[in-house]
Amino acid sequence: MIQTDPPLPTMLAIIVNYRTGPLVVECLASLENEVREMSGLRVVVVDNASGDDSVPLIDSAIRMEGWGDWAELVASPVNGGFASGNNHAIRRALAGRNPPDLVWLVNPDTVVRHGAARVLATFMRDHPEAGIAGSALQSADGTPWPYAFRFPTILGETERGARFGLVSRLLSSHAIGRTMGREAAQVDWVSGASMVIRRAVFDDAGLMDEGYFLYYEETDFCLQARRAGWECWYVPQAVVLHISGQSTGVTAETTEPRRIPRYWFESRRRYFLKNHGRAYAIAADLGWAGMHMLWQMRRLAMLRRNPDPPQMLGDFLRNSALFRA
Repeated sequence: MIQTDPPLPTMLAIIVNYRTGPLVVECLASLENEVREMSGLRVVVVDNASGDDSVPLIDSAIRMEGWGDWAELVASPVNGGFASGNNHAIRRALAGRNPPDLVWLVNPDTVVRHGAARVLATFMRDHPEAGIAGSALQSADGTPWPYAFRFPTILGETERGARFGLVSRLLSSHAIGRTMGREAAQVDWVSGASMVIRRAVFDDAGLMDEGYFLYYEETDFCLQARRAGWECWYVPQAVVLHISGQSTGVTAETTEPRRIPRYWFESRRRYFLKNHGRAYAIAADLGWAGMHMLWQMRRLAMLRRNPDPPQMLGDFLRNSALFRA
């Protein structure tokens, strides 16, 4: 008797757009082969009140390319941020007649490499304890970006601010970034640029926190899922190219550093206050700021160029838990 594999779970990919219409069209094009090879995959694009030509551009591409059988465009009346845009689509999907088994968050500035959807769906089918899984990412030039992450902590923030060889080595096990290998591994959290979520996680942990406009929302969501008993995994066999920072410019790789927007600091502060309380948040702020100032003094003494975004320290302190609730 021939034994066959169980069917793959159904999957809804969500792309949240804010003024990146041409990139969304490229992302949809990269998903076309994924849909052909995985019948249970559908895609929804949420336009976050872009106010530019994104909606007609994306709508025209869906019609002209014949993608309407598997892709749709919906408009959010407001730009509430990344979590809000994804929740807009998730609520619609969960309230539908046949809600998907999996939700795949895909950034608009990504190109999905061949087979990524099937790899992620297969992994989630075969690992029922996994509530969340993230793919490997590539930089814009195709070089690997093999990172997953630890949850932010006081020691992790201290290491992040230090940039001293000795301190970084001593605190390496607390560093937020983790360089990953070629095998799937359990991690604390993965990048929201390509993150698949089991439907049951929304039942147990709720939707993404819309109090975050941008940044830290996927970190917080993975923490809530962990607290609800779900595992998070990094799956390097699924690969997605990510041209980071195209909506905000904060993490763009091809430009000079820009001043970090206020919402990044607000999201960071919200994460620590929500999950650990004010005293912990202040200690994390002091850990980063103290080590950062020591590093800056060392940099000045060595006459080295400052690689940080403009006004980084001042903006950090003004928006920290030290001075704001």
